[in-house]
Amino acid sequence: MSKPTVAIVGRPNVGKSTLFNRLLGGRPAIVSERPGTTRDRHFGDAEWQGRRFWLVDTGGLIPDSEDSMDRAIRRQVEFALAEADVILFLVDGREGLNPVDQAIADRLRKADRPVLLAVNKLDNLEQSTDQYAFYALGFGDPHGVSAAVGKGSGDLLDALVERLPPYDPAEAEETINVAVVGRPNVGKSSLINRLLGEERHLVAPQPGTTRDAIDSVLRFQGKTLKFIDTAGLRRRAKVEDDLEFYSTLRTERAIERAHVCVLVVDATVGMHNQDLRIATQAWDRGTGLIVLVNKWDLIEEKDANTARQGQEALVAKAPFLRYVPFLYVSALTGQRVRKVLELIVQVADSRELRVPTAEVNKVLAELVERNAPPQKPGEEVKLLYASQIGTAPPTLAIVSNRPEEVPESYQRYLVHGFRQAWPFPGSPLRLKFTRRGSRR
Repeated sequence: MSKPTVAIVGRPNVGKSTLFNRLLGGRPAIVSERPGTTRDRHFGDAEWQGRRFWLVDTGGLIPDSEDSMDRAIRRQVEFALAEADVILFLVDGREGLNPVDQAIADRLRKADRPVLLAVNKLDNLEQSTDQYAFYALGFGDPHGVSAAVGKGSGDLLDALVERLPPYDPAEAEETINVAVVGRPNVGKSSLINRLLGEERHLVAPQPGTTRDAIDSVLRFQGKTLKFIDTAGLRRRAKVEDDLEFYSTLRTERAIERAHVCVLVVDATVGMHNQDLRIATQAWDRGTGLIVLVNKWDLIEEKDANTARQGQEALVAKAPFLRYVPFLYVSALTGQRVRKVLELIVQVADSRELRVPTAEVNKVLAELVERNAPPQKPGEEVKLLYASQIGTAPPTLAIVSNRPEEVPESYQRYLVHGFRQAWPFPGSPLRLKFTRRGSRR
């Protein structure tokens, strides 16, 4: 049984993202006074009184608008309603009952889902009677809240968990967090839409359509893959709008919490320094990495060596990329896209691989016999033994009589040698040198 899902729905600027952040206890969604800031669905992992559930923030719903963006948001809200076990209908208590609220209520009655009505922006909640006007919507007792200051949120959560279907957390499968990153307009949302088989994310030709990091969940090979579709990263010097700035920060946070980072690159323009910076950032944090070269169908003059030559040029700039799988796909046509899921699971598994100590020492002895550490006169450097001390990413501890004298070039030799024995595809491999008898 999957974790229950709660969708927050309402017209624009009633405070859905503020309530989303309040109920999650953090700030995972961008909040602005500008209507339409939330364009897509934002997923968050919520918990209250021991009950865990997905909380989904949606864009502002205008049922009868013919504006192209309003229609696209309406389509996303429809998807959220179809997935939801409970609908949290949010209205603005300050402005009172609005005809758009009534139109949304009519739509929610057709969804055949439990609806909990919340009246927001009641900062003087104890004396307020503004919530009673919303009985006219026909969803029972309205729950007054002030999402901005937190009033009423506990009572609202109490009422919410009462409406959740049963859920056994022991049945939850392993979740792999996947951050889909890259510069603007390289096809990140199109890729996730292709993988999910639905238009879960807004896709438009202009850069910057996706402003926030958005989670989407997919089951594959008995595991749960949680995709984080992020706004296109740009160099900070080019971030002028405040929303773009916070989107950049959010993307970096998405990389931090990811197990696997999928870097999407536009085949028609190649890999830029910004792409290399993102890849390096993920690798240095110990995140698994896959480079996805999208729009491969648009490269007309290519042969069997085109991809290999391109990778060799990139490895010359960033040597760690030799350990990273490259996949050449087309999100538009679906070419090799299914392979992405297999690679994600493979890279996630490689981050968790644990090698027996006897095997580590056998390979270390062979590497030292083949090429001993550089020696200084009168200062012999010995590598005594090794063992794996951690995973995610795999980390090997090597005990030496002079750990500080092992040069970086020899450390790279050891990493390459260990990877020949255990490739750890797409996963960083870390070495820690310590002195015998050290508590470290």
